[in-house]
Amino acid sequence: MFETMDQYNIVGLLREGLRKGLCVTINSDDPYFGGYMNDNFNAVAEAHPMSEQEVAQFTLNAIEASFISGAEKDRLNGMIQGYLGRMPEKA
Repeated sequence: MFETMDQYNIVGLLREGLRKGLCVTINSDDPYFGGYMNDNFNAVAEAHPMSEQEVAQFTLNAIEASFISGAEKDRLNGMIQGYLGRMPEKA
């Protein structure tokens, strides 16, 4: 257990996981953050500098790790990719 979110190396795990083909996710069952998905995503994003693609990758990983149908995974992945395609480039 970590005392503060900035001590939690989840973004480093995501980056390492991408290189190694691992699926790192943010979950809603961690009692440290109160158990609400949006709160957990916001806490990670506020504590760790990440690109929009990295934030989205947590969602893409969650979709991949879920037990939903392949068709539903494709639909949700398309929504995320569509969102990323509409984001303005950062200078």
